[in-house]
Amino acid sequence: MAEPRDDLHFGEQGARLTYGSYLRIPDLLAAQVLESDPPVHDELLFITIHQAYELWFKQLLHETTAVRDAMLACTRPAAADSQLWWALHLLDRIHVIERLLVNQVDVLETMTPQDFLAFRTHLEPASGFQSVQFRELEFLSGAKDPAFLERFRGLTDDERARLDRRLAEPTLWDAFCHVLTVHDLPCGDDAEVLQSLRTVAHDRSSYAVVWSLAEGLLQHDELAAAWRARHVVMVERMIGAKSGTGGSSGAAYLRTRVPMRYFPLLWELRQHL
Repeated sequence: MAEPRDDLHFGEQGARLTYGSYLRIPDLLAAQVLESDPPVHDELLFITIHQAYELWFKQLLHETTAVRDAMLACTRPAAADSQLWWALHLLDRIHVIERLLVNQVDVLETMTPQDFLAFRTHLEPASGFQSVQFRELEFLSGAKDPAFLERFRGLTDDERARLDRRLAEPTLWDAFCHVLTVHDLPCGDDAEVLQSLRTVAHDRSSYAVVWSLAEGLLQHDELAAAWRARHVVMVERMIGAKSGTGGSSGAAYLRTRVPMRYFPLLWELRQHL
């Protein structure tokens, strides 16, 4: 029988790391601090859901950054598969997470408008508009708008630096256009890109990876739009036409964001097939 290894730390005998210490469970469970006093029952649900969103936003930023970098790392068509399979794999993961975020609204809607109004005034002037990670995701996906930085209130120096960096760095669309050029497909103005996309769409056997990337990006765009649409309906169900806690017009403002598209040329392509 082999002698036990001194450096083996699986099992309780290791005693170096536990489930709770690895995941920082005490810190995690201490982060749900209610503003209502006496505590309103559903405020915990509201906080938990939005903290879960922020954790998933962190993961989505991790994945979308990796997708972009994988596309930018593509250097020649012959090496496309070895460079781009990772981007396609991670796009699939992104889609699964985004579907989860859409479905998570169902949990929030177990809270009635009366339940929400019982603690809503304690939230002012905090607002979901102030989610830095959500704005990072939009910038990284291609919806860059420097004006948002002027509308944010209470940004830390680190948060502003993160948003400035996202505004300056390449987007998913920039990286996809790089893939087109690597495959000798023109990518100058919109007309050239559309013609290149038509070439890819009509010769999928030659441009299978490029087409799959285009469809993966479109799916990301569609799911982001689905979340925005689901979110605005939930807000209307909760507060009707009331103003948002951050001072916006509430659901009216959110409705203006629903038609936004990260990759409008991928949508326009459908008209030219």
